[in-house]
Amino acid sequence: MEGGAGGYNPRTPEQVFGDFRGRRAGIVKALTTDVEKFYQQCDPEKENLCLYGLPNETWEVNLPAEEVPPELPEPALGINFARDGMDERDWLSLVAVHSDAWLLAVAFYFGARFGFDKESRKRLFNMINGLPTIYEVVTGAARKQPKEKAHSSNGKSNKSGSKVVWIDCLPSRSSESHAKTSKMPPPKEEESEGEDEDEEENGNTLCGACGDNYGNDEFWICCDICEKWFHGKCVKITPARAEHIKQYKCPACSTKRSRV
Repeated sequence: MEGGAGGYNPRTPEQVFGDFRGRRAGIVKALTTDVEKFYQQCDPEKENLCLYGLPNETWEVNLPAEEVPPELPEPALGINFARDGMDERDWLSLVAVHSDAWLLAVAFYFGARFGFDKESRKRLFNMINGLPTIYEVVTGAARKQPKEKAHSSNGKSNKSGSKVVWIDCLPSRSSESHAKTSKMPPPKEEESEGEDEDEEENGNTLCGACGDNYGNDEFWICCDICEKWFHGKCVKITPARAEHIKQYKCPACSTKRSRV
């Protein structure tokens, strides 16, 4: 299958990881920002369907490859049959788990095919393991991993009496309440004795769309319904547009009512 093959064969651990990351990003989009489109394409009345992630960060729902054996390992077959028989979140989580297994199968298929030695396989696994699984992104488990806490930072911030409040793992300064601030990106932490710890936890904060880590130099926006954080670019929201949004709903929350 052309979509499953992706059109090229990576031959180094770094190239295989690039292929893995592109396919993973496509599947994450299908199960988060494009969930309505994905849901509609998984019609239980159709034949056995598979969810493919493509190296160019896109996805497709399609029939499995006809050739035996296929060029690459195939994803879970017939994901559409369970769609209407399960709670939607449980169904998406199930698809996510099978997608994680498929991505690993494809990556290490390349590793075996091109004769990766022990060190190359270890390097590939370590790069893969540095990313949260699709299941963790879809269920929100990745966002819950950093320890939630509220504490006063040391040094300069104490002089002004400001408080660092951790909300959904993203820090926002507030001297009176724990409410989320505006739709602007989470402010950068001031230098303090706990800077290393804060940076480590910030690094584990993930975008609900692409699953990538929090970055101080990027614009983020929080959904007022599911309270997940997103890169502005992933949900096509600019800082200027965010200033005029009273209540932001992410793509997944915006389309839920249409399926009720």
